[in-house]
Amino acid sequence: MIQAPGAEVPEEQSEGPDGPETDEPEATRRTADNTESIRANRGWWDGNADEYQVEHGDFLGDDRFVWGPEGLDEEDVRLLGPTEALKGLSVLEIGAGAAQCSRWLAAQGARPVALDLSYRQLQHGRRIGAGFPLVQADATALPFADGGFDLACSAYGALPFVADTARVMREVRRVLRPGGRWVFSVTHPVRWAFPDEPGPEGLTAASSYFDRTPYVEQDEQGRAVYVEHHRTLGDRVREIAGAGFRLVDLVEPEWPVWNQQEWGGWSPLRGRLLPGTAIFVCVAG
Repeated sequence: MIQAPGAEVPEEQSEGPDGPETDEPEATRRTADNTESIRANRGWWDGNADEYQVEHGDFLGDDRFVWGPEGLDEEDVRLLGPTEALKGLSVLEIGAGAAQCSRWLAAQGARPVALDLSYRQLQHGRRIGAGFPLVQADATALPFADGGFDLACSAYGALPFVADTARVMREVRRVLRPGGRWVFSVTHPVRWAFPDEPGPEGLTAASSYFDRTPYVEQDEQGRAVYVEHHRTLGDRVREIAGAGFRLVDLVEPEWPVWNQQEWGGWSPLRGRLLPGTAIFVCVAG
């Protein structure tokens, strides 16, 4: 499930008789804990799942495993291992959205479980069709027994929207068997220093790469309705190691010539100059 990082600039407001008026949430940078982030993002994805699937469904496909907006396919890169070796393996997809990746895994003979925080996203998974379990749950508290999965994966799912991502790493390690792979993709951390714009204005650094303050959209009462969290590359490596994983690869996909689409802040212009996605390939110790 791919979602662009939030813009750094608040939405424009129209002027009413009593001052600025807007139906749009205010964009800001402020602290947001795990509870607030979960509540906000569950509501946001439930409310926006229909539009998301309409807008991006053609690119994602019904049964395609794509790692990010660049269009890097698991079928080509095999970061989970040889495709033929997936047969019979139990795989947990975290932040599955409409379970496109799980559907591809099932077609290879794997036994996937698709987990997402959003009930509406999972309804889209059911609409498309799923011969495997669809589970609504929080990634920081996986409802599975220890060592129940051979592999775990996440394509832009869950991690950007969780305050305590170190806890997610520990939970994934808990449910994986020793030697199991954990492969996940997120917005490349360097992108957080740049405005989330696809054109030339998105090529000039506007904030500190080291500022971990979450991006928050909030309503008029100051309640968060959408939250994203930033971690540096070093933060991610420490989380991975601290959970008992060994990092075996870090993939930064280059923007391919064939891909001319814009998706939020991702575009051919920026993709030729800045990494947009980071894929971490980890092995459970």
